Amino acid sequence: MKLVFAGTPEVAVPALDALIASERHDVVAVVTRPDAPSGRGRRLVASPVAQRAEEAGIEVLRPAKPRDEAFLARLREIGPDCCPVVAYGALLPKSALDVPVHGWVNLHFSLLPAWRGAAPVQHAVMAGDEMTGAATFQIEEGLDSGPVYGVITERVRATDTSGDLLTRLAFAGSGLLAATMDGIEDGTLKPVPQPTDGVSLAPKIKVEDAEVDWAAPALRVDRVVRACTPAPGAWTVFRGERLKLVQLAPVPDRTELEPGELAVGKNSVHVGTGSHATELLWVQPQGKKPMRAADWARGVRIAPGERLGRADVG
Repeated sequence: MKLVFAGTPEVAVPALDALIASERHDVVAVVTRPDAPSGRGRRLVASPVAQRAEEAGIEVLRPAKPRDEAFLARLREIGPDCCPVVAYGALLPKSALDVPVHGWVNLHFSLLPAWRGAAPVQHAVMAGDEMTGAATFQIEEGLDSGPVYGVITERVRATDTSGDLLTRLAFAGSGLLAATMDGIEDGTLKPVPQPTDGVSLAPKIKVEDAEVDWAAPALRVDRVVRACTPAPGAWTVFRGERLKLVQLAPVPDRTELEPGELAVGKNSVHVGTGSHATELLWVQPQGKKPMRAADWARGVRIAPGERLGRADVG
């Protein structure tokens, strides 16, 4: 088939690579978000998908909005058979959905109908799901509600961050998307409507959602930190400034610390939660690089009884 691939971040690149490598399909163009400011100089930088496409000599379309008439006209001119999508980052209007013969097929990183929305992997980790996966489905005007072509499953490991899990799903899902394109081309795959029960939503996690509540049980604190790593980054407050929490480890046999209360050992930093203590392993103070929590604690000289968190929270 003649394909136009839509995607933007690094997580979409493995799927693009799999389709470029396919002997059965021809990726003739990619659709991606416009170049965005990056770094201290705020220089405009092409998306990872755009960079990969340019390396491969593939035409790159960067519409400000996918309803832009110039973009739609070019899409009609190309006349794709199908448009595979991975994390494109914009809602597609019906005028775009109607162009390809076989529609737009999305690789979504959850077992639909669970976790429809922008942040399925983060929500799966935060909810403590033991199993997740990826699904390919036909995009329609509803939110991730279209009929499903295929699924793969992936176990959520006890120490997984959302970044860890998403990386595994991106590579495993690339094979699923390529196989879905094969099945659509030869007519062996027909999409199956999603069940009406089991629907859950996964909206984007904002910075304010990533603040840790130390009055919550240690298990909840751990899930929030892992779910928000690497983005948007779990955080708390120490002496009026934000402190990013990079990695924790539970300490089930220590229960005497109050929520947020710090206890510093020779090479350890423990903090109380609503259940038992957890150990801070890596933190990132404002304006600095990530560092071992024990090194941070030595530098700030934590006084007995000092706590993490705001006085009005928890």
